[in-house]
Amino acid sequence: MELGSILEFLNNKSILVIGATGFLAKIFVEKILRVQPKVKKLYLLLRAVDTKSAEERLHNEVIGMALFDVLREQHGASLYSFVYEKVTPVPGDISCVDLGIRDSLLKDQIWNEIDTVINCAATTNFDERYDVALGINTLGPLHLLNFVKKCNNVKVLVHLSTAYVCGEDAGLIQEKPFPLGKAKKGTEMIDVDIEKKLVDEKLRKLHSEHAQESAVITSYMKDYGTERARMFGWPNTYVFTKALGEMLLVHYNRDTVPLVIIRPTMVTSTYQEPFPGWIEGVRTIDGVAVGYAKGKLKHFPFNPQLIVDVIPADMVINALIMAMVEYANRSTTSEIIYHVGSSLRNPFKFSNLNELCFLYFVQNPLIGKDGKPIKIGDVTAFSSMASFRIYMAIRYSLPLKVFQYLAIITGLFQKPYKDKYTALDRNLKRGMRLAELYEPYVFFKGIFDDTNSEKLQIAARETCSEADAFNFDPTRVNWEAYMMDVHFPGLVKHVLK
Repeated sequence: MELGSILEFLNNKSILVIGATGFLAKIFVEKILRVQPKVKKLYLLLRAVDTKSAEERLHNEVIGMALFDVLREQHGASLYSFVYEKVTPVPGDISCVDLGIRDSLLKDQIWNEIDTVINCAATTNFDERYDVALGINTLGPLHLLNFVKKCNNVKVLVHLSTAYVCGEDAGLIQEKPFPLGKAKKGTEMIDVDIEKKLVDEKLRKLHSEHAQESAVITSYMKDYGTERARMFGWPNTYVFTKALGEMLLVHYNRDTVPLVIIRPTMVTSTYQEPFPGWIEGVRTIDGVAVGYAKGKLKHFPFNPQLIVDVIPADMVINALIMAMVEYANRSTTSEIIYHVGSSLRNPFKFSNLNELCFLYFVQNPLIGKDGKPIKIGDVTAFSSMASFRIYMAIRYSLPLKVFQYLAIITGLFQKPYKDKYTALDRNLKRGMRLAELYEPYVFFKGIFDDTNSEKLQIAARETCSEADAFNFDPTRVNWEAYMMDVHFPGLVKHVLK
């Protein structure tokens, strides 16, 4: 296993990036443009109806982000001329045949020119509409593979997945692919064609019955996705459809192109590059931190002794680039899977996260709408969902029902009492739904084996002079220092500002 020079590999390369407005994709694009300005071309597939819309998305959602401030400093006024020389926005949609690219000349150009493909496209909502998640996370990778088969020079296809395609498996989880159609629960095989037909039938029926009620259709399709995922043994629509996408990729690749699957764990803000602490949106564990910061998180189900497997975003991209280069240099067309996480080599417990959240936001409180610092208190941890549900029923649900009953029999169940009840009931249901969505992760008992990732790091140290510039070694991270000095400040600056 040899890497050689990563910068030399990237020199004069043409790379197709799918899902280019995503969190990790943007970090990839920024890193390539910053470390190897001699890259030939980055084709960025953006969901857009035409070139103008794609260019607007590139400007507003990619290059215009604070993430590109280091590049802005390097290039000054010439940044945009540099970017548009190196980057071509491609309007399209991964959920469509030929990636939805309508411009036949541009499509031919991509087929003839690109030598590397990176798929970062995904909908990461745990309870996404089933039709949407199936289109992007499952059928999308198959559309991409069929597109790659028409390319003349592709040396490697990298698919960004998630470590949690394992569902709720426990113990040491291997870096291995899933057999096509094999469910986590029961004996019934999963047929993606049947799932697609079921979705289409449900949509036709819903549209005929609720033609103008988009909220009803969305709610039903979200519930339907969760139902199908749990029926086959996955906790939510996101990881279920991502697992199906992996199955299709591995099965139908059949030695067509070297295939790398990157499975990161819970991705957090950047550790070092392009600067520490950049993050976009509320990532998985940050829902807890945000609840702390706003003083709204009083009780939450989690086992303090279990490991929360987190990994900084720039380390994920460094691992992806390393794997891309190493596998493109091999004379094989099979697949390889890399877990990129910290649970095996540098574990970080929920108890540590809880303590550091409390400490940081006591020392650095947010300012509330009244202009005063938000006071926070300890969060009561429940070591099982059962105990949490019982507590919530006794502490909140029952008193709320009593309030409703008394208001009705006394004739007071109208404004403002009815509005007050509705608001409290909505908040309670939202809190319970959030807890249920997080349940598979806060009680997760698996440890991700990262043998392939470790071998890649060893090879990098031995055969790549630029290994330090592409560091993804989780043992180098001091979690307390990272959380207190990098992640929480970054979350406040870039998300809670």
